[in-house]
Amino acid sequence: QVQLVESGGGSVQAGGSLKLSCTASGPIVRCSQMGWYRQAPGKERELVSSITSDGTADYADSVKGRFTISQDNAKNTVHLQMNSLQSEDTAVYYCSAECKRWSGIKYSRDSVWGQGTQVTVSS
Repeated sequence: QVQLVESGGGSVQAGGSLKLSCTASGPIVRCSQMGWYRQAPGKERELVSSITSDGTADYADSVKGRFTISQDNAKNTVHLQMNSLQSEDTAVYYCSAECKRWSGIKYSRDSVWGQGTQVTVSS
């Protein structure tokens, strides 16, 4: 089974920066896509940014120009650099990944979520 471990959340004042990291572990062959979602209190979970293994990135309009996603395919790790943070960015951020793994018998594809990390931006 593929597992995701997130790090880097915390509290920051408006205008500040944080960097989130997420590493996938397990019998991974390749993660075709990794990304970040967030969920604020009383709101639905929304896509923040995603990146494919070939480096194609996608961003929510609300974070374009402020957030940058990057990856290290060799380490199955994705980072989210968040700059110019605003109070509206306060949420629990979840890492997601779609990874191909070898079970010892066959290949399988897992879609997994991290446990979430809190980001709080104070104004």
